Amino acid sequence: MLETISRFYDGLSPVGRTTAITTPILLLAVVVLLVLERKYPYRKGLPFFREGLFLDLFWYTLVQSYFLQILIFGFIIAPLAKHFGAQFHWVSSWPVAAQVGFFVVTHDFYIYWFHRFQHNSAFFWRTHEAHHSGKQVDWLAGSRSHIVEIIINQTIEFAPIVLLGANPIVVPIKALIDAVWGMYIHANVDVHSGKLQYVINGPEMHLWHHADHEEVYFANFSTKFAVWDWLFGTAYLPEGRKPIRWGLPYAFPKDYFLQHAFSVHRFDEGALAEKSALFRHYHGLRFRVLRWVGQRVPAAKVLQGWDVPDGAPETVARRPGDAPGDNPGAAAPVILAPAESAQSVSALS
Repeated sequence: MLETISRFYDGLSPVGRTTAITTPILLLAVVVLLVLERKYPYRKGLPFFREGLFLDLFWYTLVQSYFLQILIFGFIIAPLAKHFGAQFHWVSSWPVAAQVGFFVVTHDFYIYWFHRFQHNSAFFWRTHEAHHSGKQVDWLAGSRSHIVEIIINQTIEFAPIVLLGANPIVVPIKALIDAVWGMYIHANVDVHSGKLQYVINGPEMHLWHHADHEEVYFANFSTKFAVWDWLFGTAYLPEGRKPIRWGLPYAFPKDYFLQHAFSVHRFDEGALAEKSALFRHYHGLRFRVLRWVGQRVPAAKVLQGWDVPDGAPETVARRPGDAPGDNPGAAAPVILAPAESAQSVSALS
């Protein structure tokens, strides 16, 4: 058996060999985080089969990741590499560890600024709001990202690795670091890292970033290195406090396809359900699938055939700052980017 595995491993390319090592490490990290979430929860009572688990695991982690990997590497990065050839092979002579470190730090610096820009731009917020839509945040919540956001970020992440002549094994190594770190900062784990938090990002800061609290709409943009937030005045970590709610301050679809459609054109699910039998049928089918895979869905919703978002009225998006019970009276949602309603960065720093 071991001899067969050894022959198989020896027959792999360097990238294949590296992936054969990074994949078990990734799976081990998942197991470790699951154990830590159960033993040291940041938010007690969060169920394993939480709302949106099937959405994040099947559609975002498996289906979307598979097809976007083909698109990004096969149809974007490969043509760029073919066109530019060996013109920019600046890092090819560096040790692999130095290459990995260089791309981890530089990409994280880019991500900080692009992430911050997304929260300040009404247009780019629509490519990011799905990531903030989960009201129950755990190790898998970070996988929920809009197609456009992934294409932009992963192209800018991996294209320089290829174009600058890095060792090909840097790609799976960096992908592992990104995946593990992404799971860690979203994990429902009560971490207290002390002064290390000024350098390394973790759940204690990033779970605040996902909170539906107005003071953090403009805070905690770092992914791996929290030093960017502390350095540029966007860090928010109140001592002795935790968020009390997560997600968006307005109704947001809970279906993969509707989430992407909603980013292009705002719509009212209730109104669509009343007008379209096809829409009702689609939602009814969706709820039956969710119940089949173990998600708890009230029977009334399955019969009704469409989702009723938590908190009425679902036909109107509530702006942060509206008095309880106020109804802006719009027939269709008016969705604001955080930049349009939250405090400024200077108010936080």
